[in-house]
Amino acid sequence: MAGSGGDMQWCFSQVKGAIDDDVAEADIISTVEFNHTGELLATGDKGGRVVIFQQEIENKNQPQFRSEYNVYSTFQSHEPEFDYLKSLEIEEKINKIRWLPQKNAAQFLLSTNDKTIKLWKISERDKRPEGYNLKEEDGRYKDPNAISGLRVPVLIPMDLMVEASPRRVFANAHTYHINSISVNSDDETYLSADDLRINLWNLEITDRSFNIVDIKPANMEELTEVITAAEFHPLQCNTFVYSSSKGTIRLCDMRASALCDRHSKLFEEPEDPSNRSFFSEIISSISDVKFSHNGRYMMTRDYLSVKIWDLNMENRPVETYQVHEYLRSKLCSLYENDCIFDKFECCWNGNDSVVMTGSYNNFFRMFDRGQRRDMTLEASRENSKPMQVLKTRKVCAGGKRKKDEISVDSLDFNKKILHTAWHPQDNIIAVATTHNLYIFQDKVN
Repeated sequence: MAGSGGDMQWCFSQVKGAIDDDVAEADIISTVEFNHTGELLATGDKGGRVVIFQQEIENKNQPQFRSEYNVYSTFQSHEPEFDYLKSLEIEEKINKIRWLPQKNAAQFLLSTNDKTIKLWKISERDKRPEGYNLKEEDGRYKDPNAISGLRVPVLIPMDLMVEASPRRVFANAHTYHINSISVNSDDETYLSADDLRINLWNLEITDRSFNIVDIKPANMEELTEVITAAEFHPLQCNTFVYSSSKGTIRLCDMRASALCDRHSKLFEEPEDPSNRSFFSEIISSISDVKFSHNGRYMMTRDYLSVKIWDLNMENRPVETYQVHEYLRSKLCSLYENDCIFDKFECCWNGNDSVVMTGSYNNFFRMFDRGQRRDMTLEASRENSKPMQVLKTRKVCAGGKRKKDEISVDSLDFNKKILHTAWHPQDNIIAVATTHNLYIFQDKVN
């Protein structure tokens, strides 16, 4: 299992994507996700494409180069559409990717844009049939009268081909933009959430879904909050949580009623009056919620912090980690350039001992829960020699700046890490800058 991150040294492993900075809008990475074994790593982008990387088999002679990920399959998941009834363009951007647990030789994943969820099958083919009776090898049909004898078709080896085929399309169920999808532990159902509603789907049924949460008021002028993220419990198939723009998390039990508008638990931290400001409501909005692998805790990310909640304690988080507290004095300019609305994601390591999330200037943060230590690392091409150890970064919030510290005023807010993922078993992490995917691993002695 992935160990603790406090004493660990992280090394550069790979970087994927274009080198130059003037990058097309379509190439901006919008989601990153490992599958359940960590062998495959999927990214989605604003151009509606999904790129899947496969981990190469370990080289026994060079154990330090153990995690090379190479392109396995690339396919166009979504196309731009137009809603003629509402005169709205529907972007092709991939909002979320979720892998299904593997049942056979093929892999399955769900990908979604703002309106439509698709189930994709990714399968390998290394043989092709030859020796048809009714058609030629080029596909033309033979004259049945000219067939004089029957032969048994045979499978002959061919170069490995990876095919991605859409198996289901789940459409027309969301009025607002989909922000989350989450596969249930029963492996039969999944949920999809937009700003005001959460729907429950069966993976086999595309023409109907069940609405399980609806927070839309009768009069839209009375709208005070929206749903920002939702996730199923990893072990209990009846339990899910959803977070809101007001900083609350509601835990719902589907056994209680068909419509889960009345939550079972409400997790909310009372606001500190001394920190109250014009921006309090905006920065308290939760951008991501993730259950720990063991199902005991959940992690939430708001603009300035990561909080760990015990599911048995609703009134306050058990742990709070400041991601970039030095930005509190900069909220005014972050509001003016819209950065204050950035939605940062967060992730757990394999044994739930370390959490990771992104920041600005292509920094990302790790918090070791056991040792109560944290580190700031940077994803940059300047540190991209193979197996180069990453130096920890420090930001100077004010006063005299030390030699190796970076001033808050020199941070680049256009460089941001919103999407991160941690390998489920090993200390391998994937970090997405705007248009590059960095893969780091722990230093093997």
